[in-house]
Amino acid sequence: MKTMHYLKQVATLKLDPDLCTGCGMCTKACPHAVFEIKQGKARITDLDDCMECGACSNNCRTGAITVKTGTGCAVAIINGFLRGTEPSCDCGGESQKNCC
Repeated sequence: MKTMHYLKQVATLKLDPDLCTGCGMCTKACPHAVFEIKQGKARITDLDDCMECGACSNNCRTGAITVKTGTGCAVAIINGFLRGTEPSCDCGGESQKNCC
């Protein structure tokens, strides 16, 4: 039973089934198990589980998966950890390109 969700209906994750070869790298790379392989192709099981870390798209050899990384909670958590502060995605700075 999955219980971890990001925000409802906001993830930028996209999967092009025509480009997917069913290699399964996305299922191995995704920390939230957003993908499964069905009938020889990847399938998104729950878009709301995606934290937009980019592991899936970085490991997809065919370019079937795209996601705008640096917009989700993963970046906020990493920034907070590195700075020793609360999670922050730097939405108040000069550059808001990574703003969640």
